[in-house]
Amino acid sequence: MQISRQKKMEMLRSLLLSRRFEEELTELCKIEHKIPGMMILCTGQEAVGAGVCAALQPEDVIVTNHRSHSHLLAKGADPNALMAEILGKRTGCNKGKSGTLHMAVPEVNALCTTTVVGGGPPIAVGIGFAQQYRQEERVTVCFIGDGAANEGSVHEALNLASVWALPVIFVCENNRYAGAQRYEEHTKAPNIADRAAGYAIPGVVVDGNDALAVYRSALDARARAVNGDGPTLIEYKTYRWRGHGEADCQLYQPKDEIAAWQAMCPIPKLRGDMLAQGVISEDELREMETRIDAVVKDAVRFAEKSPYPEPNEALEDVFAGS
Repeated sequence: MQISRQKKMEMLRSLLLSRRFEEELTELCKIEHKIPGMMILCTGQEAVGAGVCAALQPEDVIVTNHRSHSHLLAKGADPNALMAEILGKRTGCNKGKSGTLHMAVPEVNALCTTTVVGGGPPIAVGIGFAQQYRQEERVTVCFIGDGAANEGSVHEALNLASVWALPVIFVCENNRYAGAQRYEEHTKAPNIADRAAGYAIPGVVVDGNDALAVYRSALDARARAVNGDGPTLIEYKTYRWRGHGEADCQLYQPKDEIAAWQAMCPIPKLRGDMLAQGVISEDELREMETRIDAVVKDAVRFAEKSPYPEPNEALEDVFAGS
């Protein structure tokens, strides 16, 4: 399948923006009291968000987890609003009330970020049921990690989505660690996707550092879902370069393992292919990187200048009226 220049450019921009956005967060985390709460990054595995979201339509929904920045940015969330939310400011996408771990961006159909491990799939099944009931040609993508794949809620969601042939794509980002546990310590099966056979749905294993392969697999799964053929479980093999959170010293991750995966960084892979094929020129690439750097710096300035919410605002937006 040929991928258009526009889509390749979209994915490259998403990869570069996510990486640059989180590089800035890494530096901000070094400043005491700058960012409230725990900071969890997806550095190294950005190709999954970029490729999957490039395969979606604006009306499609995503349900994500604690490692959400690349998913939200790839879906079209405003970097200013995300950065402000992460810093707990009133101008954030959730008025400074969610912080980095619970963001929702309804305007781009990113309806939920949950830090409850395995909490997303049941929600995604509910959204998928609504899409099916309304006869909408839309899908819901649910992002989980390899650790969440062992939660009972995930298996219940997979089973129900299969039984009802719901338009849900279950995306497992297998980054080799669940917290501080290596994959081999918490899962015996070589592939999470192998479990799909138990639910009579396709299980697909894809190189999660290859944005183009990610895009193709997500596009296939979306076509299947909107055709009424039900869900797909896609496992993207990737790796998180940083610890579970920024306070994690990564003592359990071998340094040579980290280096080996950094050598397989998804950004040079896509960038190199595009340069070699003449999809983008060196000048265009430099211009894109310069623009993205400006976008991220503007987002930090916007967030830092924004006010914190007033205490009485904690009582607002606590329920939805009729």
